[in-house]
Amino acid sequence: MSTPTSAAAHRVPPTPVLSVSPVVLPSPGRAVDLEVRVSAPLTGGELPVILLSHGQGPSNHLSSLNGYAPLAHYWAAHGFVVIQPTHLSSRTLRLPPDTPGAPLHWRSRAEDMTRVLDRLDALEAAVPQLRGRLDGSRVAVAGHSMGGHTASLLLGARLTDPDDGTEVDLSDPRVTAGVLLAAPGRGGDSLSEYAARNLPFLDGTDFSRMTTPALVVAGEKDASAHLTVRGPEWHTDPYVLSPGPKTLLTLSGAEHGLGGIAGYDAAETTDESPGRVAAVQRLTWAYLRSAFHPADPAWKEACDELTAGAAPYGRIESK
Repeated sequence: MSTPTSAAAHRVPPTPVLSVSPVVLPSPGRAVDLEVRVSAPLTGGELPVILLSHGQGPSNHLSSLNGYAPLAHYWAAHGFVVIQPTHLSSRTLRLPPDTPGAPLHWRSRAEDMTRVLDRLDALEAAVPQLRGRLDGSRVAVAGHSMGGHTASLLLGARLTDPDDGTEVDLSDPRVTAGVLLAAPGRGGDSLSEYAARNLPFLDGTDFSRMTTPALVVAGEKDASAHLTVRGPEWHTDPYVLSPGPKTLLTLSGAEHGLGGIAGYDAAETTDESPGRVAAVQRLTWAYLRSAFHPADPAWKEACDELTAGAAPYGRIESK
């Protein structure tokens, strides 16, 4: 495989990272108050924000504010403030199974992200080292697996509420870019029997109004047979079925863990590859860097490097 040494990533030299958790946001009406991790570079100002939504894997702690260190640390070291909520679906909360919205709390997940944006001032007050350094006008959302579903809702995807049949719009205009990592695709006859029976909120997913620019990352071997009958192509639906501008990064040989983005040496990663994780780190960073700084060549350089080797880690297409 080619090694993405990435001069583009080195355009913003990595800096030491400050990471603070839990920062507690009082949340009336929520089963428990919202806890988040905030990671940021020690220096710099006018820092754009990435809201990172965790997935729902078998580990106890990766599906919480304690997961996704390979991405959160990298992004923060290269100039972003990364905010990671612990959603109500996290095993770390040990909520009763009859908690409203259980087990995956799809609506509450998106509302968590909106709540964070509503309370950026409170986050700055809770972490004095951040005061005056956030740029709330440049906000991206990212998520892996179920977190990708959450992110897609903020980017403009719609769904049909399985309880009452109404269309749900949880988009947030403050979010102006996104990264969807192994996110679910459309419902209907694409769903497995298990997903159709147990995850009915996936059935009415509609990407046709997901207009916010986004990078969709899919694994070439991410079959997700427990969720879909269509195999790996299902995870490209957020790209194929949404309007542009969108970009699709298909990772060669990658399974659902995309090389191990959820955590270092995680047992649930079936395709562990430090090189693949490095490619995801650098390409997602470069995409968001250029999204918020259009004159910056980071994305073009990262794409050129991806395809330069004899056996690249993936391929890119855009619309």
